[in-house]
Amino acid sequence: MNDIKVLFEDNHLLVVEKPPNMAVQADISGDRDLLTTLKAYIKEKYNKPGDAFLGLVHRLDRPVGGVMVFARTSKAAARISEQMRSRTIQKIYLAIVEGLTDSLHGILKDYLLKDHNNNTVSVVSKNTKGSQEAILQYQVLSQREGKTLLKIILETGRAHQIRVQLSNIGHPLMGDIKYGQKGKKGFTKSLALWSYSLSFNHPIKNENLKFISIPPKQDPWSTFLVDIEDKVLGDSSNE
Repeated sequence: MNDIKVLFEDNHLLVVEKPPNMAVQADISGDRDLLTTLKAYIKEKYNKPGDAFLGLVHRLDRPVGGVMVFARTSKAAARISEQMRSRTIQKIYLAIVEGLTDSLHGILKDYLLKDHNNNTVSVVSKNTKGSQEAILQYQVLSQREGKTLLKIILETGRAHQIRVQLSNIGHPLMGDIKYGQKGKKGFTKSLALWSYSLSFNHPIKNENLKFISIPPKQDPWSTFLVDIEDKVLGDSSNE
């Protein structure tokens, strides 16, 4: 647990900073995953018999780091999941994309279809069977060295949504080989997407909660360190 930062913990919730390149849930790779690690942490800390309960109510792609919330009871899991479905949870991301965007802000609305065999997602027409609507808002925070730093507010939580929608408008995420550079497969260990802020109501106490996680001061974020400190942290302190 030394590499996983706990942001908040009570009898109902566990909010942590997910390390990039760690799977949220166990997969065929057999690598250490976040959910199993956190269950072991709860079991040891509270001396719980058997397997500790921890509800997985949302996900982040493996190469993405930042804020995640887990539910420690089934009631909390159900109520957080309902907030997800009703879109009352606010999820804000930071992203660095290739190129300089023409607009300083905008809304992207697309229909996405997931190919489960290849674990890829593509933009399709509205009437495509099995497609789901994906909506996000973006705001340009800075542009440097042919790259753009974006603040992204997710209105829907589709698989690979941010990566696919930004790639679709010609601005793929830096380091995203899967949806960026053509002719290559997989992903790098420096995908420029970070779960920066998560805001929601406490499922039991009905209090407004907000948690923030700052990207590491290393590539690919190092180019925009000044902008993140001034325009992101500065705005947060004034809220």
